[in-house]
Amino acid sequence: MEPLFGLVLGLMLAVASPAHDSCTCATNKWAVCAQEGPGNCTCRLAGSHHPVDCSTLTSKCFLMKAEMIPPKEKRLWRPPQAVSATDGMYNPDCEDSGVFKARQCNQSSTCWCVNTAGVRRSERGGSSLSCSELVRTRWIYIELTHKRSSSAFAVAAVAEALTQLFESRYKLHPKYIAAIKYEPPLIQIRLDQNKKPSWDVDIADVAYYFEKDVNNDSVFPSNRKLTVSVNGDALAIEKLGIYYVDEKPPEFSMRQLVAGIGAVVTVVLLTAGIGIAVLLVLRWLRTRTYKKFECKEMREIKAPSLE
Repeated sequence: MEPLFGLVLGLMLAVASPAHDSCTCATNKWAVCAQEGPGNCTCRLAGSHHPVDCSTLTSKCFLMKAEMIPPKEKRLWRPPQAVSATDGMYNPDCEDSGVFKARQCNQSSTCWCVNTAGVRRSERGGSSLSCSELVRTRWIYIELTHKRSSSAFAVAAVAEALTQLFESRYKLHPKYIAAIKYEPPLIQIRLDQNKKPSWDVDIADVAYYFEKDVNNDSVFPSNRKLTVSVNGDALAIEKLGIYYVDEKPPEFSMRQLVAGIGAVVTVVLLTAGIGIAVLLVLRWLRTRTYKKFECKEMREIKAPSLE
C-alpha cells in the first residue's frame, strides 16, 4: 500500500510542479506571482499590490514606481532622492488604472506637471501648484543608430523588421507606427497615437519598454532578451534618443527662456569684448614697434650729417 501511495504522491508533485513553474509574468520581471489554485496564477506589482495583466505591457507609471522599491530579487535599487538629480527617475503618483496623475511631487513638496508619458511639462513649484489636466503625449520620436561596423541594410527590410518587433514584442498595432526612416547608420521612428482605445497599448509604455531593452535593463524576464535582426543579420543598436510631443505646448514660463537667452548674450558680449581688447592691444603693440623703428631710422640718417 505504501509504494502505491508514494507513486500517487510523486505523480501529484510532478503535475503540480510545472503549473508552479509556469506561474510567472511574461511581460514584467518585477511582478510577484502566486499560484492560487489550479490554473489560477495571480501576478501583482512589487510593492504596490496592483494586479498585473501579463498578456500586455505594464504601464510606465507602475513600472517607475516598482523601480523605486528594493525587492530582494532586483539587481539595482534607485533611491528616492534620485528625483533631485534628474526628471527621468522619480517615485510617481499613479491612478488605479496605471496612468500618471497630472501633478507629481517629491518628498520636499516640490511639484510639477507631467504628460501621459510622465515627462515634466511645467516648471517646478510648491505644493499649491495646480495641474488642470493630464495632457496626452501624441507623438513619440525615436532615434537610434546601429554600430558602424554593421553593414548598411535595405530601407524596406529595416522598416519591416522594426514594425514586426514593435508588434510582436510590445503588442503595438502597426497603425500607430507613422513612419520609419533609415539613413545609415541613423534610424528614425515616429509613433503617432492621438486616442488610445482601452485594448491597445500606450505608445509611452512601448517607448519605455524599448528604452529599457536597449539599455540592457529589460522589464521582460531574462529569457526574453532583445534581439533585432534584418534578413537574418543582427542589428546592433548603439545609441538611442526618445523625444515626446504633447497635444498642447508645454507650460514653461518665459523666465527660464529669458535667463537662457541672457546667458547666451552675456557670453557673446564677453567674447566680443575680449576679442576687441586683444585687437586693440595688438594694434598698440604694432604701432609702438613701428614708431621705435621709425625713430631709430631717423637717428641713423641724421648721424652722418653731424660728422
